[in-house]
Amino acid sequence: MAPIGMARCRSSTVLTVVEIQIERDEPTSTLRPALAEFIGTAFLLTGVVGSGIMAERLTEDVGLQLLANSTATVGILIALILTFATTSGAHFNPAVTLTELALGTIDPGRAMRHIVAQFLGGAAGVIAANIMFELDPVNVSTQERMGAHLFFAEGVATFGLLLVIFGIVRAGNSAMVSFAVGGYIGGAYWFTSSTSFANPAVTAARTLSDTFAGIEPASAPWFILAQLLATGLAIATIQLLWPSPDSDG
Repeated sequence: MAPIGMARCRSSTVLTVVEIQIERDEPTSTLRPALAEFIGTAFLLTGVVGSGIMAERLTEDVGLQLLANSTATVGILIALILTFATTSGAHFNPAVTLTELALGTIDPGRAMRHIVAQFLGGAAGVIAANIMFELDPVNVSTQERMGAHLFFAEGVATFGLLLVIFGIVRAGNSAMVSFAVGGYIGGAYWFTSSTSFANPAVTAARTLSDTFAGIEPASAPWFILAQLLATGLAIATIQLLWPSPDSDG
């Protein structure tokens, strides 16, 4: 048995090593979630825009184009959420991050890093899609998406998406979120007149490609405004329906 003095010395040494290790790991642990959000959002936009371009080149039938685009989006969403859920929460969407911030499940600094990474990643993903299909890296969209009905549709799409995500999480079924989000977005492509952008970072990024999935810069702020208003309404509704993370009513 070690003398008390030696035990205290060893204990102090262990604590010092642990403290140093924590200090060394802190920058990495801060960067890792933001990097995951950047990569995940980039691949999401590459999937959305790239599949839209491919669909345009394969057929002139708009219905088939939308089917191809929505199917690819469902697949990439499920895969990305499963990949990055344990690293960053797999938000890929400022509306999701802002909701978590309002509900107190993410701190402001991490939320800000997530949101910056999402917007930058979205732009990078669209540029990658453009390059893969031999287009200019940035070709600003001319596709007009204006009208109160479209803005309302974006609000509906965003509100529903947030209810699906947080309803499932607060019911303790987080493992099912990837499939539920993929299914919801796949359906919302078809039941909303706006084809369910439901994501400010996605909306901003899609101004950078004048292709099937694009949106002109003049239309984008209205989509984003609708999405943010819907986010506020969703936060209030989530707190009403599921007042605690494990609430079952």
